[in-house]
Amino acid sequence: MKMLRLLLCGMGNVHRNFLRIVESQRDLLRERHGLALIVVGVTDSGGAAFDAAGLDPQAILAAKSAGRSVASLPSGRAGMDGLALLDAVPADVLLEATPVNLRHGQPGLDTTRAALRRGMPVVLANKGPLALAFQELATLAHENHASLRYSACVGGALPTINIGVRDLAGARVTKVEAMVNGTCQGILRQMESGASFEEALAEMQRRGVVEADPSLDIDGWDEAVKLVIIANAVLRRPTTIADVRVSGIRGLTAADLRAAEARGERYVLLGSAEPAGDDWALSVAAVPLPQAHPLARMSGDEMGIVYHTDISGVLSATALETDAMPTAAAMLRDLVADRG
Repeated sequence: MKMLRLLLCGMGNVHRNFLRIVESQRDLLRERHGLALIVVGVTDSGGAAFDAAGLDPQAILAAKSAGRSVASLPSGRAGMDGLALLDAVPADVLLEATPVNLRHGQPGLDTTRAALRRGMPVVLANKGPLALAFQELATLAHENHASLRYSACVGGALPTINIGVRDLAGARVTKVEAMVNGTCQGILRQMESGASFEEALAEMQRRGVVEADPSLDIDGWDEAVKLVIIANAVLRRPTTIADVRVSGIRGLTAADLRAAEARGERYVLLGSAEPAGDDWALSVAAVPLPQAHPLARMSGDEMGIVYHTDISGVLSATALETDAMPTAAAMLRDLVADRG
């Protein structure tokens, strides 16, 4: 039995669901993979809690449900951040899911850097560090023999990165089409059914799938970050958010959606990577696609990816997700994959 001592930075919907997974999948992980997961440290905006013998996931969840910081737990420390937590308790893996910040990537970027410099594997659900410093973090991971996993950052449980990196390892990707922002997908499909933009956004927030700053979703930035990750990991093009032309769905109206339907089309927030001479053109925009297109056929709860290739044909995959649980499950997938 291999015991993994985990540090969880950020206590939003993703890591709360991850704590539930630690409990619900305990027997399966032991029997199938010989793994025992022990959470030894957690942080939120108010501080941290840690215990080398392991924290009680239910106590953490109870504190958060009551609106309290984890710093209120018996082992809590007010004001302690992820960097201090790395020094406070021995651990094997850092799981980073603090809120996305596209200006400076903090606090997740510095915590990720520090863990990788120690040779500690990192599993990310926070896209900010990758959007701003993918190449730097990949280099740190390589130099310090530490794995850097981030499949949860691009479509939750949808194996976007795994398909592109592993399953298309012998092929050239010639075009990428992605709709990997569940918030915008849900909003557009609800508007087609008669909901206002505001009503649809409120429903997606109720489900817990909207970024802490909703403008990251509806203005296209979340989708752009995911395209940056695809470009770096799959296309092997060093890319940052500045390389992507970005617009969102804020200007779309119900009339626009009805007009598209009358033409046999459907609007989606499309992330696209297409060859442009010796480079790639990267963009995110609300685009009307033919209704037969794989990304136009999806429901409001689905996300999808389409890879065009030279020898493997056209591969499309979709995932249906109604809450943050599949993103937490993708973090578990990365943990298991890293153990071989």
